[in-house]
Amino acid sequence: MQAMGIDIGGTKIAGGVVTELGEIVEERRVPTPAGDSAAIVDAVVEMITALRAAHPGVVAAGVAAPGFIDASQSTVYYTPNIAWRNEPLRARLAERIDLPITIDNDANAAGWAEFRFGAGRLASDMTMLTIGTGVGGAVVAQDRLMRGGFGTGGELGHMRIVPDGLPCGCGARGCIEQYGSGRALLRMAGEVADQGGVGSALAEVRTRKGELTGHDVSDLLTAGDPGALEALRQLGTWLGQAAASLSAILDPQVFVFGGGVAQAGELLLAPVRAAYLEHLPARGYHPEPEFVIAELVNDAGVVGAADLARVHAASR
Repeated sequence: MQAMGIDIGGTKIAGGVVTELGEIVEERRVPTPAGDSAAIVDAVVEMITALRAAHPGVVAAGVAAPGFIDASQSTVYYTPNIAWRNEPLRARLAERIDLPITIDNDANAAGWAEFRFGAGRLASDMTMLTIGTGVGGAVVAQDRLMRGGFGTGGELGHMRIVPDGLPCGCGARGCIEQYGSGRALLRMAGEVADQGGVGSALAEVRTRKGELTGHDVSDLLTAGDPGALEALRQLGTWLGQAAASLSAILDPQVFVFGGGVAQAGELLLAPVRAAYLEHLPARGYHPEPEFVIAELVNDAGVVGAADLARVHAASR
C-alpha cells in the first residue's frame, strides 16, 4: 500500500511516493514560494496531482508543515516563516484533491519516520531533537506519536532552560532553541573567536569573509579546529542538560538527534552524553537511554508524512 508524503520547508517543497516499508519510489522537489501562502497551496496541489497520476494506487497523502497544527490535523494555527494563521490547510487541499489528506507538524513527521524506519525503530519510546536553524522535537510514547490535548505537543525547542535567558522568536526567553540550535552554534563560535587563543581560526575566517557561516563552522569541525570544537561542546552541553530534564518527564529509551548540526555525529553526542549524566536526576538509579544520530536525514519528512497518512487512512 503506497502513500504520498509532502514536506513543506522554508526553501523547498519535497514530495514522494512511499511504500509500507518506508522506501521512496519517486521523489520531486520544487522551490517554496515562501512569500505567498496561496502559491504554496498551489504548489502542493500540483505536486500531489503529478505524483498521483504516475502512481494511481496511492491511498492517502500526508503533508508535513512547520508550525503548530491542531489536534484534528487539519488547521495550521501558526507558522513563523509562512503567513499562515489559523489556516484551514486540509480543507483547502481536500476541495481540490480527491484523496484522504492529513496535516502534521514537520518535526513530528520526521520523528515518526525515524521511529518507524530509522534510528528509533527498535524502541517503543523515543524522543527526537532536530537541530537545525531552530530546534524541533517529536515524542513517541508507547508506540504512539504524542501530539497533546490541542495538537501542539512536542515543541521541545521551546522548553525553557535559562530563566530570563535570551529572547526567543516564540515570545518567551531562555528556550533551548536559543542555546542548542544552528543559530546558537554560530553565536557561540563568534564568542569563541572573540576570546582569541583556540578561536584564532574562527577569527581568521570571520575577518577574511566578513562573517562566519554554518558551512565555515562545519568545515572547521571536520578539520578538528579546537575553537569550532569548543563551540560545539558548549552547544552539546546545553542539549544534554535539556535531555536530562526530558528524561525525567518522558523516560525515552533513545534520544535521536537530527538536522544539519547533528551531522557532526559523535563530536556532538559526546558532550550531550556528558552533560546528560551530570544533570540526570537520580543518576545511578535511572536507566540510561541511547543517544544516536538520525538515519533518514533529508527524507524523513516525506517518509514520515506518508506513513502517518497511511496509518490515518487505515484507521478510518
